[in-house]
Amino acid sequence: MPRYRLSESAKTDIAAALRTSETIHGAEARIRYRALLTAAMRRIAAEPLGRSTVDRSELSAGARCFHIRHSRDESREAPVGDPVHVIFYRALSPGLIEIVRVLHERMEPGRHIGRL
Repeated sequence: MPRYRLSESAKTDIAAALRTSETIHGAEARIRYRALLTAAMRRIAAEPLGRSTVDRSELSAGARCFHIRHSRDESREAPVGDPVHVIFYRALSPGLIEIVRVLHERMEPGRHIGRL
């Protein structure tokens, strides 16, 4: 079964995104956004080279990204209207990926992702 693990930076990123979601949109929105993030991470683990992923090897060898909007239909909660986060990850071994960062789509990843 494909698996993923979160870097400490990714854990911090997710916590911040969920806090912001709750502050701006309420507790229900936080639940929906968390479910969407989880669905996206599961999809990445299952298909690390999937058609909606993008090679970001210019950031670091093996780096890829995935915008969470591509998993809207896979969440177990009500849809999120306008998801704004991109998951950056890398394959560690067959069946295991590491979520390196979860950044707002407006952030410049080169400023937040060091050499992996």
